Amino acid sequence: MSSSRSNNRGTCSRSSSARSKHSACVVAQTPVDAQLHAEFEGSQRHFDYSSSVGAANRSGASTSTVSAYLQNMQRGRYIQPFGCLLAVHPETFAVLAYSENAAEMLDLTPHAVPTIDQRDALAIRVDVRALFRSQSSVALQKAATYGEVNLLNPILVHARTSGKPFYAIMHRVDVGLVIDLEPVNPADVPVTAAGALKSYKLAAKAISRLQSLPSGNLSLLCDVLVREVSELTGYDRVMAYKFHEDEHGEIIAECRRSDLEPYLGLHYPATDIPQASRFLFMKNKVRMICDCSAKPVKIIQDDSLAQPLSLCGSTLRAPHGCHAQYMANMGSVASLVMSVTVNEDEDEDANTGSDQQPKGRKLWGLVVCHHTSPRFVPFPLRYACEFLLQVFGVQLNKEVELAAQAKERHILRTQTLLCDMLLRDAPVGIFTQSPNVMDLVKCDGAALYYQNQLWVLGSTPSESEIKNIVAWLQECHDGSTGLSTDSLVEAGYPGAAALREVVCGMAAIKITSRDFIVWFRAHTAKEIKWGGAKHEPIDTDDNGRKMHPRSSFKAFLEVVWAETYETNDGAGAHDNLCEFNRTSIQHQASRRL
Repeated sequence: MSSSRSNNRGTCSRSSSARSKHSACVVAQTPVDAQLHAEFEGSQRHFDYSSSVGAANRSGASTSTVSAYLQNMQRGRYIQPFGCLLAVHPETFAVLAYSENAAEMLDLTPHAVPTIDQRDALAIRVDVRALFRSQSSVALQKAATYGEVNLLNPILVHARTSGKPFYAIMHRVDVGLVIDLEPVNPADVPVTAAGALKSYKLAAKAISRLQSLPSGNLSLLCDVLVREVSELTGYDRVMAYKFHEDEHGEIIAECRRSDLEPYLGLHYPATDIPQASRFLFMKNKVRMICDCSAKPVKIIQDDSLAQPLSLCGSTLRAPHGCHAQYMANMGSVASLVMSVTVNEDEDEDANTGSDQQPKGRKLWGLVVCHHTSPRFVPFPLRYACEFLLQVFGVQLNKEVELAAQAKERHILRTQTLLCDMLLRDAPVGIFTQSPNVMDLVKCDGAALYYQNQLWVLGSTPSESEIKNIVAWLQECHDGSTGLSTDSLVEAGYPGAAALREVVCGMAAIKITSRDFIVWFRAHTAKEIKWGGAKHEPIDTDDNGRKMHPRSSFKAFLEVVWAETYETNDGAGAHDNLCEFNRTSIQHQASRRL
C-alpha cells in the first residue's frame, strides 16, 4: 500500500478514494493472512505470532499458498459436532454430502448391530426426505422452491425414526442445498411455531432501548448494545469491535464478568481477523462456536463433486486450528460473533470495489461474545441477535453521518478562518493566533519555515531536523506543491530512522520555493494504551503463550511503530491541505504584485 502522496504543481486532487484504499488494504492483507496460516500449520505449538506478523507483512505468500488458504477457509471439510449437515440436490433431494455424525444424530444407527438396510439409510444419492417424517419432508421440499430459502429459517423438522426435533437451517451453494440440522430442546418446541416473530419479541425490548437513546453519542450506543447482547445471550464477555480505515481493529465497548481481565481499548493488527474471515462474516452474519476444544466432524461427499463442499453459509462450520488455539489461550471456550454492517460511502467509486464484501454494505465491525465454558445458543435467539444488530446498524449509520457532518462543518469553519488569515496577513498568523494550523489536520505538531525563520506548535523535531526536512523537500520534491505520507521511511526520507521516537508521518505544503508549512504525526504506538502492555520485543507472553490478546497487541505495536495510521478523516484532511495549497499559492501571487 502506497503511503505517500506528492501533489503536482498547481493541482492537488485526491490520489485515491477511501474505497480504493480499502481495496488495496484487502488485496495486501490476504497474502499476509495466508502466510501466517501456513506458518501456524507448519509450526503449531512453536508459532510466535507477534514476530510472525511483522515478517509476513514484509514477505506475504505465493499465489498457490493464497489459493490453498482461501479454499481451506471456505471449504474446510469439517463441522462442529453440536449439529449435523446434509447437502442435497435442489430438485431430487439426493444426498450429495453429509457429516459423519448425521446418522447417529438422526437416530439412524441403532445400538445393536445394524442390518444392511439400516446401514444404507444415509448414504450418497439417498433421498434425504426419507430421513424425516412426512410433514417435515413436505416443509423441506416447499422451502426448496423459494429463491431466498434462508428467509424461511429455521424450519422445524422431526427425524423419521425417533421423532427428535431439529432446526433445519437451509442455504444455497454452488452444487445444491445445504441443510444444517441443530437439535431442539423438546421444551422449546411449542414456541418455535412463532418462528421469526418469536425472535423479534426476544429482541424487542433491547431494540426499544437502543432506539430511545439520544443521538450524538456513539460510545453510549455501543455500550448499551453490548449490555443488551450480554443480557440476551448470557456470555461472560461481550465486546464491540470496530475496524479502522487501515483494517486494524479496536475494542470500543465491553460488558464482562467482573473477574475477567478487561480488553476495552485493546487494538488488534488486521491479521487477527483475516480478510477471508471478514468475507465469511458478511455471508453469515452470526457465527457461533460452541466448544473450541471439541473434535470437529468430517464431511463425506460425492466423489463426482469437483471441489470440497462450500461451508461459507453453514452455521456449523468448524473453527480453524489457529483460531481455536487463540480462543483456548485466552481462556475462552465458546464464542458468538455478529457482524455490524453499514452503508457504503456514497462518493466511493463502485468500479474500484473489492469482491470480498457485497456491494452496498461494508463491515464496520463485530460484536464478539466469549464464554469460559461450552455454550449453545438456540437459532431463534441468534436470529433475534441478528435482528438487533440490524437495528443497531441503522442507528450507527445515523450517528456516523451526524458525526461526519459536524466534523465537516467544523473543518470548513476552521479552514475559512485560516485561509482568510493567510490571504490577509503573513503566514505567521496561522501559527500565533486561534484557530491555528493544528486545528485543520489531526497531528501532533506543526512547523512553519518562512523567510529562514521557524515557528513550531506541539511536538516537533528539533530546529536542525526540520531544516533538514525542508532541504529534502526542496531537493526531492521540487516539482510538487506538497507531500503527504504516513511513513517517512517509506517516503524515502534519509533521516527517518533518527526521528523514529518523535515523528513517523508528515504532510507538507509549499508556500514559496523556500517556505513550507509542515504537519507531523507520531507513530500510532504512542497513542495506544491497554492494560499496562509495553512495547518490548524481548518480552515473552504470559506462560509462554504466543496466540493471545496480549500477543496481538504486541504484534500491533510492532507493525505501527514504522507508520502512523491515518484516521477516518484522512481523505478529508488531504482535501483541506489541497485548499491550503491553493490559498498559499494565491498568497504567494498577491505578494508578488
